[in-house]
Amino acid sequence: MGAVMGAVIGAEQMKRGAREAVERRADRLVALSEQLHADPETAWEEHRAAAAVPELLDRAGFDVTSAYLGLDTAFHARFGSGPVRIALCAEYDALPGLGHACGHNLIAASSVGAALGLAAVADQAGLTVEVYGTPAEEGGGGKIELLDRGAFAGVDLAMMVHPAPVDVAEARPFAVSHSKVSYTGKSAHAAAYPEAGINAADAFTVAQVAIGLLRQQLPQSARVHGVVTHAGDAPNAIPERADGRWYVRAETLAELAELEPRVMRAFEAGALATGCDLEIEPESKPYAEFRADESALAHYRANALALGREFAPPGQAARMNRASTDMGNVSQVVPAIHPYIGIGSLPATNHQREFAAHCVGSAAERALLDGALALAWTGVDRAGAAS
Repeated sequence: MGAVMGAVIGAEQMKRGAREAVERRADRLVALSEQLHADPETAWEEHRAAAAVPELLDRAGFDVTSAYLGLDTAFHARFGSGPVRIALCAEYDALPGLGHACGHNLIAASSVGAALGLAAVADQAGLTVEVYGTPAEEGGGGKIELLDRGAFAGVDLAMMVHPAPVDVAEARPFAVSHSKVSYTGKSAHAAAYPEAGINAADAFTVAQVAIGLLRQQLPQSARVHGVVTHAGDAPNAIPERADGRWYVRAETLAELAELEPRVMRAFEAGALATGCDLEIEPESKPYAEFRADESALAHYRANALALGREFAPPGQAARMNRASTDMGNVSQVVPAIHPYIGIGSLPATNHQREFAAHCVGSAAERALLDGALALAWTGVDRAGAAS
């Protein structure tokens, strides 16, 4: 009984130490978040972010490796030498045209904050604290590239916290594939010689109609969506080239493997109907569904509640936990959690300009610091469970 009580007291002391370390740097963490928010960089182009995010870690004594594993905008930071390895994932890429409308500025700052909190008690807790700077979550699969190059091997727990309208502890993301779709036809004067042209834009029209009809026969868990990024340059010239980006989502990678060929046949129909050539190129390896570590998730819930967070009931407001992420691939390899933390943005939701506006300000700052503390305390709990 005495040993158990001593362990509890020890954990409480370490959590206080972690909290003091985070709160001592609160202003700098908020400044980092605001800096990223004001200067959004898209997937694989996050050069300024990849330099700014690990700066606080470097000052705190972390061993920082830039251009980690050959990826220009990835980094790795390490502190301590304990037997329990805790990894915090920092995302910092923005959405094209929407800036930080998914709040990756807050993800990066909260992961840095959690790492700083854990570093303050690493020796006492028996921890090695690692931060992985993971580029290109918004479609590029940065974490998958890192995994393929040996990252995360031997990690005991990988964590991050993601902004959302409300708090939801358990991530249940869809598996997803990302494809670049291109049609090539033949240009011609649209009025004088229309019969000489092969219309690449029409190919997308046929494909999208086919996809729309296909949706009636898809599982409820499936999602198919995309955008045409280019479909001609002049209204009096038949478009000879059309490009788009398309996502296919499913409950699992196995379901995705069955579903994706059916969607690809819709694009083939566009080519067949118009006479265009079709090229489909994956933008990354597929993102996997998420496998949550239940014990770590229970610790996170308890720690978030202790900080005064309130978890939303299932429903419209809580649906962000179904969004896909390459953190799902990490969760297939090492224990992981990916909770969502609310920033009080409703009715604005992720991937809206209005949500981006909510990713700075007082509510966002509270979410940043609460997320950092909840993750740090969860790391302390994992160390205690391993001892």
